[in-house]
Amino acid sequence: MKTNAMRILESLSIPYTVHTYQWDEDHLDAVHAAESAGLDTERVYKTIVMRSSTKEVFVFCLPAEFGISLKKARALTGSREIDLIKADELMGLTGYIRGGCSPLGMRHRYPTFISELAQLEETIYVSGGQRGIQIELRPDDLAKAAGASYADFI
Repeated sequence: MKTNAMRILESLSIPYTVHTYQWDEDHLDAVHAAESAGLDTERVYKTIVMRSSTKEVFVFCLPAEFGISLKKARALTGSREIDLIKADELMGLTGYIRGGCSPLGMRHRYPTFISELAQLEETIYVSGGQRGIQIELRPDDLAKAAGASYADFI
């Protein structure tokens, strides 16, 4: 089964590998996804969607075990305030649900930032757009496909 994320990568002739796993409604975090799929947690990147006080939406991709520095995120986006999107708003803004949110193929193209740590890896894993699917690809290919830039926000 192809997801929007996979279709985008294929349309750009970007190579990727699909990794599937059994997901658990009680454990939708990226660390659990990495462990369930037998993947290196340092290379599994979660997708976090945030909104500024001026209602601008931003997407952040970062290693599963890390969190976002709100101070750095505010500076990076030029926002006075920035907060996580609530889970019940995620589908309407992105087309994805919690535990299956990919930085690729969202309903709208939002400014997207990938942790600069990704540049240290040959490949990383991101959600394929559905729970239980991780896509492995080169960080530069993800940046190209998502129209993203590397930044320090951890």
